[in-house]
Parts: sequence; C-alpha cells; structure tokens
Amino acid sequence: MSILNKLLEDIPVPQVVRIRQKFDGTKLENPAEELKRELAKPGAVDTIKPGMKVAVAVGSRGVANIDTLTKTTIDAIKEAGGEPFIVPCMGSHGGATAEGQRDVLHHLGVTEEAMGAPIRSTMEVVKIDELPNGLPVYVDKYASEADAIVVINRVKPHTAFRGRIESGIMKMISIGLGKQKGAEACHQLGFKYMAENVPAMARIMMGKLPIVFGVAVVENAFDETCIVEVLPAADIEEREMVLLEAAKARLPKILFDQIDVLVIDYIGKNISGDGMDPNITGRYPTPYAHGGPDVSKMVVLDLTHETNGNANGVGTADFTTQRLVDKTDLPATYANGLTSTVCAPTKIATTLANDELAIKAAVKTCNILDYTKCRLVRIQDTLHLGEIEISVNLLEEAKLHPDIEILTEPYDLQFNAEGNLR
Repeated sequence: MSILNKLLEDIPVPQVVRIRQKFDGTKLENPAEELKRELAKPGAVDTIKPGMKVAVAVGSRGVANIDTLTKTTIDAIKEAGGEPFIVPCMGSHGGATAEGQRDVLHHLGVTEEAMGAPIRSTMEVVKIDELPNGLPVYVDKYASEADAIVVINRVKPHTAFRGRIESGIMKMISIGLGKQKGAEACHQLGFKYMAENVPAMARIMMGKLPIVFGVAVVENAFDETCIVEVLPAADIEEREMVLLEAAKARLPKILFDQIDVLVIDYIGKNISGDGMDPNITGRYPTPYAHGGPDVSKMVVLDLTHETNGNANGVGTADFTTQRLVDKTDLPATYANGLTSTVCAPTKIATTLANDELAIKAAVKTCNILDYTKCRLVRIQDTLHLGEIEISVNLLEEAKLHPDIEILTEPYDLQFNAEGNLR
C-alpha cells in the first residue's frame, strides 16, 4: 500500500442525497424565431447591402443554441444579398492555432456544411491603433478585410474582474477578434485594468472597423436561452450594460454559503473560460472579482471532451485525478496562462490516482475535527446546477430552504473497481 493510500484509507466519504435547486426557468421556446424578429428591426440586417462580404464572429464558449443562432444570422445576411463567412473569435483558445480554433467551432456544431458558409481561420492580425496607455489594438486579418462584421456572444458576469462591461459583445470584439495577440495585449497590464481596457479597445475597433451589429444572448440558470437581442453598433455599449444586469440576476448558484468539500465532475473551456465558473465556485483566479460560496477544499475529477485537453482552471482546485492529468494538453493549457498572464489556474492540482482518493484527500484536509460531519456538495459542472448531490450533513439546512427540493433518501457514492465514480 502506498503512503497516500495509507493516509487516506480510513477517511470517510459521507452519504449524499440528490436535491433539486429551483431557479427562474423562463426561456425562449424558439430562440431562432425571436432572433429573426430582432434581425428585422432597424439597424440590423438592413445595414447589409448586396455583395457585401460579411464576417460573422463566433466564439468558443458553450453558448446554448449557438449553431442555430449562427445559422439564422447567416441566412438573414444571405437573404439581404450579403456574402457571409465565419471567423473564429476566441483570442488564444483552440491552442492558439488556426486549425485548433476551427476545431473548436466544429465541436460546437458550427461547421461549413451546417452553416452554409465558409470558415476563414487565421491567427494573423492587423494592428489598427493603440490605447493612450500604449497597448496595441489588433483585429483578425480576414475580419479586417470584410465589408461588414457581425459579432455573436453571450452576455454574462466575467470570472476575473468586475465592471460596467464584463463578458459579452464588447469583450468578444476586443479580445476575441484580436486573436491571440489582441487577447495578450488586452491582458498585458493584468485584470486590475480589464474593466477599463476591454471597452476602450472595443470602442476603438467599433470606430475603425465596419462592425454593424451584435447578437447578444442571455441565458437562464439552466443554460437555456432566455433573451436574444440584436444590438446596432451605436447601441452595443449601452444595451450590453443592461443585459449584464439581467444576466447577473439569472446566474445559477449553489444554495449553501459554506461548503467543506466541493466535488466537480467536469471542467472545460466549453463550460467556462476558467474551466469552471468562479461565480459559482467562489474560487477566483484574481482578486478583482468576488462572490459565491466559501469553499474549503475543491476537487475536479475530469475534463469535458469538448475542451480538447485544455485544463485551464485545474490549478484553482485543490485536488484532481490522474485521469484528468493524463487527458491534459499542457501546451494548450499553458497558452491560456501565457496569454491571460494569470498562470495559477494552469498549474496541476495535487493529483490522486482516482476519484475516491481525491475526494478523501479533500475531506481529510478540509479543516474540520470530525470528518463524518463534512459538508460536501457534488455537481456535474458549473453550468448544470438544477440537480446536485449534497452530504447528509447539509440535509436539515436544505429542508429549510424554500428553493430546494429533496429528491432521494441518503445513499453511498458508488465507486467502480478502479476507484472512480460510477
């Protein structure tokens, strides 16, 4: 028996129950139809003239209905006589390579065949200006040659800073369209100044590039589309601030303020830029954002298939598994830190052989006197918080919460012969 197995063999894993957390589930029954109505309003598709070459910027996040929304936008551009093409709009994601970014879009269902438009992927950029502080402003080469640019993105709270503009259309313009060099430039002075630099770069780009409108999406707590709004270029900044507040009001959360051990089954770039949303876990990569529960120890067990080995965020956890480490593409992961300048999330957390040992390690180190009293929460990922598991030590608190429904009797977590959760 190894020293680690010996240290952990007597550590108990608490029994759990499955609960349902209740959030506002209002959603659009037909997001594509809503988008069609939005595209028909003044300042949207009417800005596209016959023969225009239109760059449609699509990002790397797992935005609900992104393939349908992209196809609807492309079809409307075609109907107006435009000639759309898709530009991967994702900073350094996809391993900071043109082919990698094309692959990210394919994983999201955004393919040339399905969209009916070519994908033009390059990491080559054109410098168009500088901020007063000296930071250069870059744009994707193909987008710079277009007659019009349309940007599609979800609006939500950022994971590393707070401001009137956080994650949305303007960040997509400044960092996404700027590719790796643009993302690197925007991050160069650190997240302390991101709330200023993101909108400042976006304003310059909107002033110098033919950005005609944005398609802004807000999702509810269940990762479903609840708002789709087309923002004419002149209205992007003002409307995005309003949509950000709407997104914050709909953000899902874990309905417990203090957690001894948080177990997360999957992290990945399709879940969050940080692999898991710090707004949910309370573990932020910088001191410039805040919120969420007080978590003593956090365990991440595996990577999503869609993340292609990018394990950014694993360093925010305390423990992980050999399975996750074996799947990690270190260059792709490290490229994230080198571009964002925040390298702690790309470190490898303390690694155990399997799920059971990783969870036991978290219980052992969560700084409580009686391990049997561990307040444990297990979630699939930070996008899916409707049904989660909690340890029996949280049961009485859960019963008193008006937005929690107890679904099962207590049961043991089941591990297979390899020590991994079934």
